[in-house]
Amino acid sequence: MKLIIHKLISILLPPLAILLLLFLFPPYLIFKYISHKIRSFCREDVAGKVVLITGASSGIGEHLAYEYARRGARLALVARREDRLCEVADKSLELGSPDVIVIPADVSNMEHCKRFIDKAVNYFGRLDHLVNNAAIVKLGMFEDVTHVSEFAPTMNTNFWGSAYGTHFAVPHLRKSKGKIIVIASVAGWMPLPKISFYNAGKAALVSFYETLRVEFGSDIGITIVTPGLIETDMVQGEEFTSEIQVGFIPSESAEACAKAIVASACRGDRYLTEPSWYRLTLLLKILCPELLDSICRLTLFGRRRSSKKTS
Repeated sequence: MKLIIHKLISILLPPLAILLLLFLFPPYLIFKYISHKIRSFCREDVAGKVVLITGASSGIGEHLAYEYARRGARLALVARREDRLCEVADKSLELGSPDVIVIPADVSNMEHCKRFIDKAVNYFGRLDHLVNNAAIVKLGMFEDVTHVSEFAPTMNTNFWGSAYGTHFAVPHLRKSKGKIIVIASVAGWMPLPKISFYNAGKAALVSFYETLRVEFGSDIGITIVTPGLIETDMVQGEEFTSEIQVGFIPSESAEACAKAIVASACRGDRYLTEPSWYRLTLLLKILCPELLDSICRLTLFGRRRSSKKTS
Protein backbone atom coordinates (compact mmCIF):
# COMPACT_ATOMS: atom_id res chain seq x y z
CA MET A 1 0.00 0.00 0.00
CA LYS A 2 2.77 2.44 0.92
CA LEU A 3 4.50 1.68 -2.38
CA ILE A 4 1.33 2.55 -4.31
CA ILE A 5 0.97 5.82 -2.39
CA HIS A 6 4.56 6.81 -3.17
CA LYS A 7 4.06 6.01 -6.86
CA LEU A 8 0.87 8.11 -7.01
CA ILE A 9 2.65 11.03 -5.34
CA SER A 10 5.56 10.70 -7.79
CA ILE A 11 3.12 10.83 -10.72
CA LEU A 12 0.77 13.57 -9.51
CA LEU A 13 3.05 15.92 -7.57
CA PRO A 14 5.35 17.16 -10.40
CA PRO A 15 2.54 18.48 -12.69
CA LEU A 16 0.69 19.96 -9.71
CA ALA A 17 3.87 21.70 -8.56
CA ILE A 18 4.44 23.15 -12.04
CA LEU A 19 0.86 24.48 -12.15
CA LEU A 20 1.24 26.05 -8.71
CA LEU A 21 4.50 27.70 -9.75
CA LEU A 22 2.90 29.14 -12.88
CA PHE A 23 0.16 30.76 -10.82
CA LEU A 24 2.00 31.62 -7.60
CA PHE A 25 5.53 32.49 -8.67
CA PRO A 26 4.75 35.85 -10.39
CA PRO A 27 2.86 37.27 -7.37
CA TYR A 28 5.57 35.86 -5.09
CA LEU A 29 8.24 37.80 -7.04
CA ILE A 30 6.14 40.97 -6.75
CA PHE A 31 5.82 40.39 -3.00
CA LYS A 32 9.58 39.89 -2.69
CA TYR A 33 10.28 43.11 -4.60
CA ILE A 34 7.90 45.17 -2.48
CA SER A 35 9.25 43.59 0.73
CA HIS A 36 12.82 44.44 -0.31
CA LYS A 37 11.88 48.08 -0.95
CA ILE A 38 10.11 48.38 2.39
CA ARG A 39 13.12 46.91 4.23
CA SER A 40 15.41 49.32 2.36
CA PHE A 41 13.45 52.27 3.74
CA CYS A 42 13.20 50.78 7.25
CA ARG A 43 16.74 49.47 7.54
CA GLU A 44 18.34 49.09 10.93
CA ASP A 45 20.47 51.89 12.36
CA VAL A 46 23.50 50.22 13.94
CA ALA A 47 24.95 53.40 15.48
CA GLY A 48 25.93 52.57 19.06
CA LYS A 49 25.10 48.89 18.64
CA VAL A 50 27.63 46.15 19.37
CA VAL A 51 28.99 44.06 16.50
CA LEU A 52 31.38 41.15 16.94
CA ILE A 53 33.32 40.12 13.82
CA THR A 54 35.50 37.01 13.56
CA GLY A 55 38.34 36.85 11.07
CA ALA A 56 38.56 40.64 11.30
CA SER A 57 42.29 41.00 10.67
CA SER A 58 42.11 40.93 6.87
CA GLY A 59 39.93 40.42 3.80
CA ILE A 60 36.17 40.67 4.06
CA GLY A 61 36.28 40.73 7.87
CA GLU A 62 38.58 43.74 7.92
CA HIS A 63 36.36 45.72 5.56
CA LEU A 64 33.24 44.69 7.45
CA ALA A 65 34.81 46.34 10.50
CA TYR A 66 35.37 49.54 8.51
CA GLU A 67 31.83 49.59 7.12
CA TYR A 68 30.25 49.03 10.52
CA ALA A 69 32.57 51.72 11.91
CA ARG A 70 31.35 54.21 9.31
CA ARG A 71 27.83 53.52 10.55
CA GLY A 72 28.83 54.22 14.15
CA ALA A 73 28.77 50.69 15.57
CA ARG A 74 30.85 49.61 18.53
CA LEU A 75 33.11 46.73 17.57
CA ALA A 76 34.61 43.58 19.05
CA LEU A 77 37.24 42.32 16.60
CA VAL A 78 38.37 38.70 16.77
CA ALA A 79 41.23 36.93 14.95
CA ARG A 80 44.51 35.18 15.70
CA ARG A 81 46.85 37.99 14.62
CA GLU A 82 46.73 40.60 17.37
CA ASP A 83 49.05 43.04 15.59
CA ARG A 84 46.81 43.16 12.51
CA LEU A 85 43.70 43.43 14.68
CA CYS A 86 45.14 46.47 16.40
CA GLU A 87 45.73 48.14 13.03
CA VAL A 88 42.15 47.42 11.97
CA ALA A 89 40.89 48.71 15.32
CA ASP A 90 42.80 52.00 14.96
CA LYS A 91 41.41 52.60 11.49
CA SER A 92 37.89 51.68 12.64
CA LEU A 93 38.10 54.35 15.34
CA GLU A 94 39.24 56.89 12.75
CA LEU A 95 36.28 55.98 10.52
CA GLY A 96 33.72 56.66 13.24
CA SER A 97 33.37 53.72 15.61
CA PRO A 98 32.94 55.08 19.16
CA ASP A 99 34.64 52.09 20.80
CA VAL A 100 36.59 49.05 19.61
CA ILE A 101 38.07 46.13 21.52
CA VAL A 102 40.51 43.58 20.16
CA ILE A 103 40.25 39.92 21.22
CA PRO A 104 42.95 37.56 19.90
CA ALA A 105 41.42 34.09 19.58
CA ASP A 106 41.22 30.96 17.46
CA VAL A 107 37.59 30.21 16.52
CA SER A 108 38.35 26.50 16.14
CA ASN A 109 38.89 26.37 19.92
CA MET A 110 35.55 26.20 21.76
CA GLU A 111 36.95 27.77 24.93
CA HIS A 112 38.29 30.69 22.91
CA CYS A 113 34.81 31.21 21.43
CA LYS A 114 33.21 31.30 24.86
CA ARG A 115 35.88 33.72 26.01
CA PHE A 116 35.46 36.24 23.20
CA ILE A 117 31.66 36.23 23.45
CA ASP A 118 31.84 36.70 27.24
CA LYS A 119 34.48 39.41 26.96
CA ALA A 120 32.49 41.39 24.39
CA VAL A 121 29.27 41.18 26.42
CA ASN A 122 31.01 41.99 29.70
CA TYR A 123 32.72 45.01 28.15
CA PHE A 124 29.80 46.45 26.16
CA GLY A 125 26.89 45.04 28.15
CA ARG A 126 25.16 43.60 25.08
CA LEU A 127 25.60 41.99 21.67
CA ASP A 128 23.57 42.99 18.59
CA HIS A 129 25.29 41.49 15.54
CA LEU A 130 27.45 38.38 15.40
CA VAL A 131 29.39 38.17 12.13
CA ASN A 132 30.81 34.69 11.54
CA ASN A 133 33.47 35.36 8.95
CA ALA A 134 36.68 33.51 9.95
CA ALA A 135 37.73 30.87 7.41
CA ILE A 136 40.75 29.02 6.09
CA VAL A 137 41.33 26.98 2.97
CA LYS A 138 43.65 24.03 2.32
CA LEU A 139 44.45 23.37 -1.31
CA GLY A 140 44.95 19.96 -2.82
CA MET A 141 43.36 17.14 -4.76
CA PHE A 142 41.59 14.76 -2.38
CA GLU A 143 43.24 11.70 -3.91
CA ASP A 144 46.72 13.15 -3.32
CA VAL A 145 46.28 13.43 0.45
CA THR A 146 48.16 10.92 2.57
CA HIS A 147 46.18 11.55 5.75
CA VAL A 148 42.62 12.84 5.35
CA SER A 149 42.90 14.31 8.86
CA GLU A 150 44.97 17.08 7.24
CA PHE A 151 41.64 18.67 6.32
CA ALA A 152 40.25 18.61 9.87
CA PRO A 153 41.43 22.19 10.64
CA THR A 154 39.45 23.46 7.64
CA MET A 155 36.20 22.03 8.98
CA ASN A 156 37.05 23.00 12.55
CA THR A 157 37.50 26.64 11.58
CA ASN A 158 34.97 27.07 8.78
CA PHE A 159 32.07 25.18 10.32
CA TRP A 160 32.66 24.47 14.02
CA GLY A 161 34.25 27.87 14.57
CA SER A 162 30.99 29.45 13.49
CA ALA A 163 28.79 27.00 15.42
CA TYR A 164 30.76 27.45 18.65
CA GLY A 165 30.50 31.23 18.64
CA THR A 166 26.83 31.11 17.75
CA HIS A 167 26.08 28.72 20.61
CA PHE A 168 27.52 31.10 23.20
CA ALA A 169 26.06 34.22 21.56
CA VAL A 170 22.43 33.05 21.25
CA PRO A 171 21.24 34.06 24.77
CA HIS A 172 22.61 37.57 24.29
CA LEU A 173 21.22 37.92 20.77
CA ARG A 174 17.78 36.87 21.99
CA LYS A 175 17.84 39.67 24.55
CA SER A 176 18.74 42.29 21.95
CA LYS A 177 16.61 40.81 19.12
CA GLY A 178 19.93 40.72 17.31
CA LYS A 179 21.24 39.20 14.12
CA ILE A 180 23.68 36.61 12.91
CA ILE A 181 25.53 37.28 9.65
CA VAL A 182 27.11 34.15 8.21
CA ILE A 183 29.79 34.41 5.53
CA ALA A 184 29.37 31.21 3.54
CA SER A 185 30.33 31.02 -0.15
CA VAL A 186 29.09 30.15 -3.62
CA ALA A 187 31.56 27.27 -3.19
CA GLY A 188 28.79 25.67 -1.15
CA TRP A 189 27.04 24.74 -4.38
CA MET A 190 29.82 25.09 -6.96
CA PRO A 191 32.01 21.94 -7.09
CA LEU A 192 35.31 23.79 -7.32
CA PRO A 193 38.22 21.31 -7.42
CA LYS A 194 41.16 21.32 -5.00
CA ILE A 195 39.09 22.88 -2.18
CA SER A 196 36.67 20.02 -1.52
CA PHE A 197 36.55 20.43 2.27
CA TYR A 198 36.25 24.21 2.00
CA ASN A 199 33.24 23.64 -0.27
CA ALA A 200 31.78 21.10 2.15
CA GLY A 201 32.21 23.41 5.14
CA LYS A 202 30.48 26.30 3.38
CA ALA A 203 27.60 24.07 2.29
CA ALA A 204 27.27 22.88 5.89
CA LEU A 205 27.06 26.50 7.09
CA VAL A 206 24.13 27.23 4.78
CA SER A 207 22.18 24.15 5.89
CA PHE A 208 23.00 24.75 9.56
CA TYR A 209 21.86 28.37 9.63
CA GLU A 210 18.76 27.71 7.55
CA THR A 211 17.78 25.22 10.25
CA LEU A 212 18.57 27.71 13.03
CA ARG A 213 16.41 30.29 11.27
CA VAL A 214 13.46 27.92 11.59
CA GLU A 215 14.30 27.18 15.24
CA PHE A 216 14.78 30.83 16.25
CA GLY A 217 11.78 32.21 14.39
CA SER A 218 11.67 36.00 14.59
CA ASP A 219 13.77 36.19 17.77
CA ILE A 220 17.11 36.33 15.95
CA GLY A 221 17.56 37.43 12.34
CA ILE A 222 19.93 35.44 10.14
CA THR A 223 21.52 36.68 6.93
CA ILE A 224 23.37 34.00 4.96
CA VAL A 225 25.96 35.54 2.64
CA THR A 226 27.40 33.62 -0.31
CA PRO A 227 30.23 35.67 -1.83
CA GLY A 228 31.80 34.75 -5.13
CA LEU A 229 35.41 35.51 -6.03
CA ILE A 230 36.46 38.35 -3.72
CA GLU A 231 39.85 40.07 -3.77
CA THR A 232 41.31 38.93 -0.45
CA ASP A 233 44.74 37.76 0.68
CA MET A 234 43.50 34.18 0.48
CA VAL A 235 42.64 34.14 -3.23
CA GLN A 236 45.31 36.60 -4.38
CA GLY A 237 48.22 34.76 -2.78
CA GLU A 238 50.71 32.88 -4.93
CA GLU A 239 49.82 29.54 -3.36
CA PHE A 240 46.17 29.89 -4.41
CA THR A 241 46.71 31.34 -7.88
CA SER A 242 49.37 28.76 -8.71
CA GLU A 243 46.93 25.94 -7.96
CA ILE A 244 43.58 27.24 -9.20
CA GLN A 245 42.98 29.12 -12.43
CA VAL A 246 40.49 31.89 -11.65
CA GLY A 247 41.75 34.59 -14.01
CA PHE A 248 38.72 34.17 -16.29
CA ILE A 249 36.27 34.86 -13.42
CA PRO A 250 35.51 38.56 -12.65
CA SER A 251 36.33 39.40 -9.05
CA GLU A 252 35.01 42.02 -6.65
CA SER A 253 36.88 44.07 -4.08
CA ALA A 254 36.57 43.13 -0.41
CA GLU A 255 35.44 46.69 0.32
CA ALA A 256 32.51 46.53 -2.13
CA CYS A 257 31.54 43.11 -0.82
CA ALA A 258 31.58 44.35 2.79
CA LYS A 259 29.38 47.34 1.95
CA ALA A 260 26.83 45.04 0.34
CA ILE A 261 26.91 42.66 3.33
CA VAL A 262 26.31 45.34 5.96
CA ALA A 263 23.55 46.94 3.88
CA SER A 264 21.92 43.53 3.49
CA ALA A 265 22.18 42.75 7.21
CA CYS A 266 20.63 46.12 8.11
CA ARG A 267 17.75 45.44 5.69
CA GLY A 268 17.19 42.12 7.40
CA ASP A 269 17.69 40.06 4.23
CA ARG A 270 17.59 36.29 4.56
CA TYR A 271 20.18 35.74 1.80
CA LEU A 272 22.76 37.74 -0.09
CA THR A 273 24.86 36.54 -3.03
CA GLU A 274 27.60 39.01 -3.92
CA PRO A 275 28.14 39.78 -6.75
CA SER A 276 24.51 39.00 -7.56
CA TRP A 277 25.24 37.38 -10.95
CA TYR A 278 26.59 34.31 -9.12
CA ARG A 279 22.97 33.37 -8.41
CA LEU A 280 22.83 32.13 -11.99
CA THR A 281 25.31 29.41 -11.06
CA LEU A 282 22.80 28.07 -8.53
CA LEU A 283 20.24 27.91 -11.32
CA LEU A 284 22.77 25.99 -13.41
CA LYS A 285 23.30 23.62 -10.47
CA ILE A 286 19.58 22.83 -10.45
CA LEU A 287 18.84 22.75 -14.19
CA CYS A 288 22.05 21.53 -15.82
CA PRO A 289 24.64 20.42 -13.26
CA GLU A 290 26.82 18.87 -15.97
CA LEU A 291 27.47 22.32 -17.43
CA LEU A 292 28.40 23.73 -14.02
CA ASP A 293 30.79 20.80 -13.49
CA SER A 294 32.48 21.61 -16.80
CA ILE A 295 32.84 25.28 -15.91
CA CYS A 296 34.37 24.43 -12.53
CA ARG A 297 36.76 22.00 -14.17
CA LEU A 298 38.27 24.95 -16.08
CA THR A 299 39.84 26.14 -12.82
CA LEU A 300 42.06 23.08 -12.70
CA PHE A 301 45.74 23.19 -13.47
CA GLY A 302 48.85 22.12 -11.58
CA ARG A 303 48.96 19.45 -8.91
CA ARG A 304 50.92 21.04 -6.06
CA ARG A 305 49.66 20.76 -2.52
CA SER A 306 49.58 23.87 -0.41
CA SER A 307 47.61 25.69 2.21
CA LYS A 308 46.72 29.28 3.05
CA LYS A 309 45.08 30.66 6.16
CA THR A 310 43.20 33.88 6.74
CA SER A 311 41.81 35.20 9.95
